[in-house]
Amino acid sequence: MEPLLIEAQESTPKVSLDKESSKFEISGKSFPEESRKFYAPVFEWLEEYAKNPNDKTWVEFKMEYFNSASSLMLLEIMNILDKMNKAGNEVKIIWNYLDGDDDMLEAGEEYAELVKVPFEFEALEDID
Repeated sequence: MEPLLIEAQESTPKVSLDKESSKFEISGKSFPEESRKFYAPVFEWLEEYAKNPNDKTWVEFKMEYFNSASSLMLLEIMNILDKMNKAGNEVKIIWNYLDGDDDMLEAGEEYAELVKVPFEFEALEDID
């Protein structure tokens, strides 16, 4: 399965989904004009990956900012991960946030209540 690598732009996050290296990360800012269009390849990749996932799937989110439309797209990603988890796969979401960014921590906590995937929260000094 080919990795999905999308470099960050001014209004879109970096996306790194690589089955071979088990690296799954979405980071940066997300406020594209057309959120669904931007995230469509991510959904497609994850749906395909879910058919034959790795033993462990740990997805890191390192979001600096996202708008409400992107919030829905992130939830859709987590719903795909939730389906994988319910199917018996080992899935974990690692929600990174800048130390002191209570809003981003709270956003992660709200997502954790909406899906049954185990969450780990990690405060970082810098998001790179």
